[in-house]
Amino acid sequence: MLSGDIIVVGTTSDDPLASDVAYFMGQKSDISDNIALKNFANTEFCPRFLCDENDFSHIGDSLRGKHVVIVSTCSGELTRNARAMRTFLVARAAKDNGAEKVILVEPDLFYSAQDRGPRRSHGNVAFVRTKEDYKKFDGQPFSAKLYSELLYTSGVDAVMTVHNHSVSVQDIFNNRFNGYFYNLSPAQLYADYLVKHEQMLNPSNGFVVCAPDKGAAPFVTEVYNRMCEVTKEYLIQPQPQLLLMDKHRSGERKVTICAAESSPTSLEAIKGREIVVIDDMVRTGNTMVECCRQLKEAGATRIIFVVTHFYSSAEVKENLNDASVDDIITTNTLPNILNRDMQGRLRRKMLILKIERWIAHTLKKEVFNIPVSENERLYALDISRKNPRWMSTIGLQDDGNDENKN
Repeated sequence: MLSGDIIVVGTTSDDPLASDVAYFMGQKSDISDNIALKNFANTEFCPRFLCDENDFSHIGDSLRGKHVVIVSTCSGELTRNARAMRTFLVARAAKDNGAEKVILVEPDLFYSAQDRGPRRSHGNVAFVRTKEDYKKFDGQPFSAKLYSELLYTSGVDAVMTVHNHSVSVQDIFNNRFNGYFYNLSPAQLYADYLVKHEQMLNPSNGFVVCAPDKGAAPFVTEVYNRMCEVTKEYLIQPQPQLLLMDKHRSGERKVTICAAESSPTSLEAIKGREIVVIDDMVRTGNTMVECCRQLKEAGATRIIFVVTHFYSSAEVKENLNDASVDDIITTNTLPNILNRDMQGRLRRKMLILKIERWIAHTLKKEVFNIPVSENERLYALDISRKNPRWMSTIGLQDDGNDENKN
């Protein structure tokens, strides 16, 4: 497929992730030159794909043969509900004007937390549901399934997201989109950065890679295996170790955390070691901080918390400011995290792996069968000068970024 047959758009003006994905896809025109996003006086949203206003021969057919990529993120002030409605209308505008395919890129897939409902047929989960679990959803809609159906009805043909851990959501979207559901795993990105950059600071003692609970164990094991592969390239670096933790809830926000019986590494073995704790998301930080405290009490010297989806709420910033968490590495699936004000006091700990190039690389390779280079680094770094690691990352930052202005 030719790159000119692909049009990348967003659902809000100047979405930074959408603009960067378009750039790495080779799109020379600005998104605003491809689509107008306007609101009528009555507040209704009406997108319009821009075409030659003097062409009366292709009315309703200006996107014939085109593949439209819609990039939707939670940047700016609009709610997820408002953004979802915008996605429906942009997708419908593409199809109503002849687009061959519509691909939605939503790095943090909306409504994924509502991945089951009150009935037995509502959700294919990886555990045995109890009456108490069904009751939690009593009276609610099965929102994840509804969202998939609305996207499909709107004209979306394929969906791409990042590190969605819900078995139920994966099942729903795979079925609805006939297998054209791309759930990107950032395991290789994390392994590459941790081994080649963080571990280089202390190559004599390898990391202990830690899963904070059973749900995180499969992904953390994937990161661990990839770190082992990357480490083999460096003769002086020791292999990482794997620690699996388990948690037991004794209240709505109270948990007890200990090493799982199946863990290859014990808590006693981590004394004097650096630990990398990895999870898919953080919404409050309570459980993560409790895990990190346990690790520090067991003798860990430094703890790096790696998380894909970072919700920068006041509660998260308060909790993760705890002394048990030394460093935080996240991605910009939620682009607002690039704003230093959103990081607040955590800017001294936080480093962000920017994933636009990785998303574009995957779109080219997996969706459009466009040849790509397998040797390029697929992430860039964003870090505040107030972070002690700033000087050691200068060579890894993208030209033109504004990291150095903070």
